[in-house]
Amino acid sequence: MNEPKGRGAAGTEEPPASQRDASKSARRRAGNTAQAVPASGRAGDFEGFRTRWALLISVAGGLAVFASFPPIDAWPLAAAGPALLVVALAGRSLRGSFCCGLLFGLALFVPLLSWLINVAWYGWFALAGAESVIFAALAVGQRLLLRLRWWPAAVAGWWVAVEAVRDRWPFAFPWGRLAMSQSVAPDVRWVAVGGAPLLTFLVALTGAMLARAALALLAPGAQPFSGPLSGLFSRLRTCRGVVLAAVVTAGLVLAGGLLPVDPTGGAPAAQVAAIQGNVPRARNLPQQLNDTQVTQNHVAATLKLAAQVKAGRLPAPDLVIWPENATDLDPFQNPATYAELASTVNAVARPILVGEVLNDPRRNVGQLWVPGRGPATLYVKRQLVPFGEYIPFRGLISSFSSLPALQPVDFTAGHRAVVFAVGKIRLGDVICYEVGFDNLVRSEVTAGANLLAVQSNDADFEIDGQLGETEQQTAMARIRAVESDRAVVYASTTGESTIIAPDGGLIAHSGVWQQAILDARVPLVSHRTLADLLGGWPEYVIVMLTVLALGWAAIASVRGRRRAAVTENR
Repeated sequence: MNEPKGRGAAGTEEPPASQRDASKSARRRAGNTAQAVPASGRAGDFEGFRTRWALLISVAGGLAVFASFPPIDAWPLAAAGPALLVVALAGRSLRGSFCCGLLFGLALFVPLLSWLINVAWYGWFALAGAESVIFAALAVGQRLLLRLRWWPAAVAGWWVAVEAVRDRWPFAFPWGRLAMSQSVAPDVRWVAVGGAPLLTFLVALTGAMLARAALALLAPGAQPFSGPLSGLFSRLRTCRGVVLAAVVTAGLVLAGGLLPVDPTGGAPAAQVAAIQGNVPRARNLPQQLNDTQVTQNHVAATLKLAAQVKAGRLPAPDLVIWPENATDLDPFQNPATYAELASTVNAVARPILVGEVLNDPRRNVGQLWVPGRGPATLYVKRQLVPFGEYIPFRGLISSFSSLPALQPVDFTAGHRAVVFAVGKIRLGDVICYEVGFDNLVRSEVTAGANLLAVQSNDADFEIDGQLGETEQQTAMARIRAVESDRAVVYASTTGESTIIAPDGGLIAHSGVWQQAILDARVPLVSHRTLADLLGGWPEYVIVMLTVLALGWAAIASVRGRRRAAVTENR
């Protein structure tokens, strides 16, 4: 049997759609009688499902990626999603590829971001819709990459490039990255080698190789089915090369769990405590955002910690960490708040990192309060939340929504990493949303942090009981612990608060909507992982190579169409 059409001499071109359609029925008839040949797994060997099936497969792929994240946390499905997207895109036109990408994106982002309904239902749909449209437009690029001979690697790079775009544009939103679904998976240790972009690449490569095996089984040149079971085994024998390649790829990626990337032995240790003061649980945001009560709750929990230390039931902490927005009343403009904070830090006799909102200009900060001294060094949040800490298109949105009224003044962003020195502790802090950004967490480690803190306020997203946001953010914190080989203290107003070991394991964790005191002894690691040493270079190189591959595929496609047009005119 002749080699299935779909490749030029360079292995980069497919015949035009009209030519494929003209020969499709003949190929299918021939496939029932021809002698089987080894299938290559090339994307062009399979002419694609009917449109309605391709769209359903796209939805299944998006739902698979969603299910790989908390709260479901079925991490193996992170590879199934990219595999299903490839199968859906194979044989599609560019317009059809956009539609498949759009349905994949909606199936992923609508349920993944469902916790936004607590803030504004239209915000949920607007963000999920915008992310889906961006994903769909870029999915056209993946369809072009399927023309290449080594398309599985190009597709894996495509996922890294898509995440790089979404992390930066239009409003910088890093949710839904494949790497961040792997916090409890064996392959998570790869982030200590090349950061989250490398792990995304490897998960997507696994999916692409699985898709390659599936396309080989579906290709017209594969052994035709002769029975429910015997036909399957016959096809597997015919396609054993590509199936074995997929299995080996998955095995090598999972073998990342054996990487020796957590050499914390011999590191000094420190006792740390995290305070989860809880907030009034209300049915709407204005009632829930009771600034005075929230501060008093954290004061009360810290005084309980001081009493337990005095009674010998808990060891004295070297450092206490409060969450983001532990006080929304600027202590420098509210003497009562200042007095409460000062008396609390003196009572516990240990430094406290307090999450505050300061005015003139308005800033979201973590500030260190020191016994007998009061407020000292502060870190100003650098990556602000769009539509939360600043309102794009404020005038337009004000015409149909009261959302801007909840944030009448935009926050001002900070511009530098800050490391808090507390005895032998060198604490690097990121605030809530910032944990999703590689460069921000890395900058704290590069500045000398031997311990990391994530201050968060998740109450706004949990009014109706959704746990998606806090659990997804906790998963990101666990990834960051492994990536930099640092213990991480994740302090939240309502939970779940956690103290995370450098290997990503949970040392202590709380429930939600309750007051909690977490304390643990954690290692203070000073060395830097390969991921931190390499910085952003793995992402830059992967994206650059993917862009070059996309350009090559686009040029080859244009040339192929021109040659086909010349041939038809002869």
